[in-house]
Amino acid sequence: MQVQAPNQAPRGAPAVVPAGDAPMPPAKRMMRQYELVERVRKYNPNTNEDLLDRAYVYAMKAHGEQKRASGDPYFSHPLEVAAILTDLKLDDATIVAALLHDTIEDTDATRTDIDRIFGPDIGHLVEGLTKLKRLELVSREAKQAENLRKLLLAIAEDVRVLLVKLADRLHNMRTLVYMPVEKRGRIAEETIDIYAPLAGRMGMHEMRSELEDLAFRELHPDAFKVIDARLERLAARNSDLIAEIEQQLTSKLAARGIKATVFGRRKHAYSVWRKMERKALGFEQLSDIYGFRAIVGSLADCYQALGVVHTTWPVVPGRFKDYISTPKQNDYRSIHTTVIGPRNQRVELQIRTSEMDEIAEYGIAAHALYKDDLGSPSETLNRESNAYAWLRRTIELLAVGSNPEEFLEHTKLELFHDQVFCFTPKGKLIALPRSATPIDFAYAVHTDVGNRAVGCKINGKIAPLISELHNGDEVEILTARGPNALPAAWESVVVTGKARAAIRRATRVAVRNQYAELGKRIVERLCQRAKREYSNEKLAGALPRLARASIEDVFASVGRNEIKASDVVRAMYPDYKEERATAVPRPDKSWFGLKTGQAVKFKVPGAPDDAIPIRGINSDLPVRFAPEGGAVPGDRIVGIMTPGEGITIYPIQSPALTAFEEQPERWLDVRWDIDEKTPQRFPARVAVQSVNEPGSLAQVCQVIADHDGNIDNLKMSRSSPDFSQLTIDLEVYDLKHLTAIISQLRAKTVVAKADRVVG
Repeated sequence: MQVQAPNQAPRGAPAVVPAGDAPMPPAKRMMRQYELVERVRKYNPNTNEDLLDRAYVYAMKAHGEQKRASGDPYFSHPLEVAAILTDLKLDDATIVAALLHDTIEDTDATRTDIDRIFGPDIGHLVEGLTKLKRLELVSREAKQAENLRKLLLAIAEDVRVLLVKLADRLHNMRTLVYMPVEKRGRIAEETIDIYAPLAGRMGMHEMRSELEDLAFRELHPDAFKVIDARLERLAARNSDLIAEIEQQLTSKLAARGIKATVFGRRKHAYSVWRKMERKALGFEQLSDIYGFRAIVGSLADCYQALGVVHTTWPVVPGRFKDYISTPKQNDYRSIHTTVIGPRNQRVELQIRTSEMDEIAEYGIAAHALYKDDLGSPSETLNRESNAYAWLRRTIELLAVGSNPEEFLEHTKLELFHDQVFCFTPKGKLIALPRSATPIDFAYAVHTDVGNRAVGCKINGKIAPLISELHNGDEVEILTARGPNALPAAWESVVVTGKARAAIRRATRVAVRNQYAELGKRIVERLCQRAKREYSNEKLAGALPRLARASIEDVFASVGRNEIKASDVVRAMYPDYKEERATAVPRPDKSWFGLKTGQAVKFKVPGAPDDAIPIRGINSDLPVRFAPEGGAVPGDRIVGIMTPGEGITIYPIQSPALTAFEEQPERWLDVRWDIDEKTPQRFPARVAVQSVNEPGSLAQVCQVIADHDGNIDNLKMSRSSPDFSQLTIDLEVYDLKHLTAIISQLRAKTVVAKADRVVG
């Protein structure tokens, strides 16, 4: 916000300070004590003059002879911060906190002193600001993330902390030229990454724009100079056109009985540069450098003015937005439209009331937070402000985020995204970041809806869950009755922090549950072999000896091989002694030529449901398939427990199983659990001996393609002058699919032999 500090240029004038080799700005006279009181009295006739006077004198004496990098008295800084806040028309306590915000950190003053002289409310504000001053938001990722957590938590306790912090940062950016070069870049980066977007999210658009321009000027000085110079030349050339458009808009509205204040303003350098970068446009291609604003008297006047404008000049299609009926999440309300106005110029117009304009300029600071006794500022704001509601929801992520880096990622995503507005079938409005999907929508409705989502309808038509949503879409989420296995790809598709956090959490729970199920089977089987009775009650009594909080924790630890199953049985039965399993005599001829391991059961589809179900391949879960020619649905399969890795699935005819015949405790019953509605592909290997002639490889590949097989890898070697040996790694749906491909390969005249390879 281009708020006006004492003795500065009037609003609308450039607020950027010189840098580089530009001359230093002259030192300014500090604001007098009575001048500060008068600034507050202009908007608050009932101000506590004595409180302001005492704070002024106390802060000036506390900082004493301290100097800023500019050489000015240090007290000039808190005084300027207080001046910025008077432009926001804030209450006495916030102005006093601004005057005192550096006293605990930089002087001999203590929290006890502040409480005694100014009261605990102001003492709490000053202490909160003192803690924030120690935070460095541009640093190593983990440290930056943790500091951002602390910043938002402090703001959540009392939003006035944010207002003082933003004013403090604004004045520091205005005087950035005096800082050492090595610090300026860090401060500017911190401003454009955290503070400017946060000001925007709180609806404080003018402050955000000035912070962005000041940071942009420091980080990209050459680009800033070029854009700023071109904007100045454009302003000089089009000054008469701007006046003409203002005059015509005002007169057209007045002719219809609508009293309006119309004024034009150019866009800020950073917003122009960002649009050029985002859309890969040149400066000459930009048609919306100037925007016009019409301030009218009432809500009805807004729509009447819109009718006048649209019936006077041609409308640019697709450029109309009604943020009055559907306000932005930061409380912004206005009508936006673009018309072809005088001299065939595109005119971007915003139509709003003075109250809407005040909220658009000052954001949460414009709410009547301190004008009555309706409760604490944060409680009042929680009732009045959508922007503050967003902040509260962001704070809720603190409780569910697994680590600070995730929280930083989520918060930055939501800080920088524009919004789209969608509706539930019952008409409830859901605000989402731009590029959001129905998955984001589902989690915005409720976490349980997102976890059970299996499909969606957009505007009544079935659509993919990864579709991009647009303004006005009506979205209906189709859900499963029970828990749904979330695809791992969802995490990379969603754009909201809430959805990403919920998906990660659900995935972690699913992984843990599968480890726990695996661990439970291992413990129960060991108890069975040891002829000991297993019961949850028995294991619950042994939890202290295993140093685990719950039975599920024990099972998950066993599944991950963090605890041995024998240790669990011993904790339940202290007299248990582990004995090495001995192999039982086996017949000379065994099934498929494979020696049968002790206590191994082979389950096929339709068998009793006591085997571990295997659905597919997922690197997040403790199940994988044998790397050399794995199993496919339809194969009889067995699982081998691998310490630290989980289960490896082998087809029963695999020769690799002979390596485990003396380790029967590692053999597990498994069965297929395939969802026919969403078929998955599985890896298989085929060895093909083909005639060595032109086109033979193409024929082999064509057979596989014609039968919907997918070639993942192919190796070719010359077995003789007349034949080539092909080893093909395929992806197929099941054994029937694989058998059909092999049969068709054998039918080709160029194929001498085709067989499946099982590792």
